[in-house]
Amino acid sequence: MAGHGGQGSSQENKARPGQRRMAQWTRDYARLPGIPDEYIGQDGAPRAAWTRFFDAFAALAPADIDRRFASADRHLREAGVTYRAPGETADRLWPLSHLPLIIDETDWQQLTAGIQQRAQLLEMVLRDLYGEGRLVADGAVPAAAIAGSNEYLRSVCGVKPPGGRYLHLYAADVGRGPDGRWWVLGDRTQAPSGAGYALENRLVLSRAFSNLYKSMNVERVAPFFEAFRDSLRASADRDEPRIGLLTPGTFNETYFEHATLARYLGFLLVEGDDLAVSGDRIHIRTVAGLKRLDVLLRRVDSNFLDPLELDASSHLGVPGLIDVLRKNGVVVANMPGSGVLEARALLGFLPSLCRRLLGEELMMPHIATWWCGQKRAREEVLSRLDEFAIEGAYGRGVPGFPGNGPVLPGQLSPAERERLRAAISDRGIDYVGQELVRLSTTPVWENGRITPRPFVLRVFAAATPNGWTILPGGFCRIAEQPDARAVSMGDGARAADVWVVSDKAVSASTLLPAADTVRIRRIAGVVPSRAADNLFWLGRYLERAEATLRLIRALGTPTRDPAKGASTTGLPSVERIQRLLVTWGAASQATRANPGKVAAEALQSTEKFGSALSLVRSAQRTATSLRERLSPDAWQVITEMAERLAHEVEDDDGVVSAAELTLQELASFAGLAQENMNRAAGWRFLEMGRRAERAINTARFARQFAYDEAGDEDLDVLLTLVDCQITYRSRYLVGPSLAPVRDLAVLDPYNPRSVAFQVAALNEHIASLPSLKEHGLIERPQRLAVALQATLTTAEAAALDAKTTFALEQDLLNLADAIGLHYFPHGPNASRPEKLTGLA
Repeated sequence: MAGHGGQGSSQENKARPGQRRMAQWTRDYARLPGIPDEYIGQDGAPRAAWTRFFDAFAALAPADIDRRFASADRHLREAGVTYRAPGETADRLWPLSHLPLIIDETDWQQLTAGIQQRAQLLEMVLRDLYGEGRLVADGAVPAAAIAGSNEYLRSVCGVKPPGGRYLHLYAADVGRGPDGRWWVLGDRTQAPSGAGYALENRLVLSRAFSNLYKSMNVERVAPFFEAFRDSLRASADRDEPRIGLLTPGTFNETYFEHATLARYLGFLLVEGDDLAVSGDRIHIRTVAGLKRLDVLLRRVDSNFLDPLELDASSHLGVPGLIDVLRKNGVVVANMPGSGVLEARALLGFLPSLCRRLLGEELMMPHIATWWCGQKRAREEVLSRLDEFAIEGAYGRGVPGFPGNGPVLPGQLSPAERERLRAAISDRGIDYVGQELVRLSTTPVWENGRITPRPFVLRVFAAATPNGWTILPGGFCRIAEQPDARAVSMGDGARAADVWVVSDKAVSASTLLPAADTVRIRRIAGVVPSRAADNLFWLGRYLERAEATLRLIRALGTPTRDPAKGASTTGLPSVERIQRLLVTWGAASQATRANPGKVAAEALQSTEKFGSALSLVRSAQRTATSLRERLSPDAWQVITEMAERLAHEVEDDDGVVSAAELTLQELASFAGLAQENMNRAAGWRFLEMGRRAERAINTARFARQFAYDEAGDEDLDVLLTLVDCQITYRSRYLVGPSLAPVRDLAVLDPYNPRSVAFQVAALNEHIASLPSLKEHGLIERPQRLAVALQATLTTAEAAALDAKTTFALEQDLLNLADAIGLHYFPHGPNASRPEKLTGLA
């Protein structure tokens, strides 16, 4: 009994620090007066779900909390989770809050019911606006409230949406109102963003707090994405459709999210240039010709989708897409023109529309809104101008005023206030007045304590054959300032995972289907020409970086004697290495007097396009376009290389050390590609880029260091650059000799670093790719590769003088260019590649 009692006392003592911390956090939590809070309920007591969370959280030791937070940050950094603020060109690391937003199951069910009703209502409104038009004809909605929006597309009127739906994905921004209920702040019907980031938030926090996550019985998000994917698949007119996610490209603010969703859902990530209209269908340009696309999940705004019928200046869309929609040739989610429902001018009409179309009251209220296009509403706003926030009726920002947020008349100068009043009086249809509200708050972790911060929760709904399904959680944005009326990522906000918690255990779920429901297939898959182009250049950039790093290492080797090994031309090997680095654009002519400075500049100059840092960053930018195709491990290797090379080195030894470590990471990437990538066309183009660039670089090395008068030191440098020292010594029991070194570096088909080996690999890859024309003739890339292999097979080492080697280098450059022109056509040839017959 005594032992038992001692054990209980020990457990009690362990719990006390956590209880004390919890009590202290609750006392210090400075809830904002009059503002709804997620942690503290209206009765002044902590909500039960938050109490469960903080009881478990407080039991963690402070060092353990810090370690878990650091783990989450490290995962974000290594996975390259980024976003781009509006107007910026550089990516930012994703600002994830370390605490989730917690919502209990009962509260969530009420929120879910309101979102489902709202999604159904907006679907019906869209169906009428682009169909019969009874709502406008009967006066339920003023025509000006619709026509004033540039998202109302006349060219889509009368077009029945392929697949039967206008909205496939809907989102609402919500906050908790002063009465404790959820209020809608805005609707997202154009191309709702944030679901991919919500998924990434969940992956990060569930890993950092795995035990806490499981104990809280958090609802899983996988069933939502599974239902959404199945719904898109069912909307197509064939059993195994091809689905693409249309992105504006890598410069878009949320490109990372597009890649995340494409990879998670198994969709093809495509840009406008990847697509072409042929007949009544949309096709993807691939390295095997045009392939039919059945469903397009768009992340491009409606007006940019078709330059023929919409914005003629757009380079993001597909010419002829609207006509294909008329002919029922492709399902587009969401339908072009659906963004008209994001107009704030419509908010005030939704309650009456709900009664008319659904025969029931609107469950979720929204911010009280007065559209100034109506006389009574305009007069109401002008009479109490200082009591409103003025917003644009149809888009971001207020017409005539800078910025994307609302204008608060009470904070304007008298002149600006009068200018706003005059603008509303002259053209009221462009403005709405909204009730001034402060956002509800949620706990965040700052300096070892919890503190309230305003937040906006974006809730997602996906249309399925069984109705609307809701993502359990969503995308939460948290403001940095306590007094916030609007939140945008560009204003320093952070994101948070959203946990919908239950009192019962939650079953695990996955997007992987049951084994007996899938028909087994062994196919290579589809590789868009743009993706193949990026893979090809990723390989070339990484191989160029490796060649530069090998030169840096050879230049900085302590045993290299500048006075040793000078040839009959009187040019030392060290000088030849420096000259080659300058010629390659890795170093400047001014630094050639100091080998150490040449090496340092070639390693990490940001101004020289040929430096190792510049080349790795080029590879990183190219890899960004391939996020959905690269494994997390491969991306992490590229990121670590860029970070290593950007870190300042102190001396010559540091330069050599950084070069050697980066070479090891390049070898790691090559190993990942060799062992983990599926042997499909994508892998072949990555390999072709590496092989072509390695062959070119090796030929240049041979021309520089295996010329007719080359000395022992020159030949020794060449053997080092092509990593053949051990092979040469095992074959020849003499020092470096010209003909054997030439043969090993250029002609030996068994040496994985020789030119001949690279050309043989290129021939194999090209022969495995599909022909793009059905005339039966050998195509140009293969013709050049076969000719090169024949030349190398019949060549003799003794005849490989500088002139012959230079000709070989030029032939290799021509082969690389021919591959690009044939498989990745640009400019006037952009309509290719395509087969003469047999479109899939």
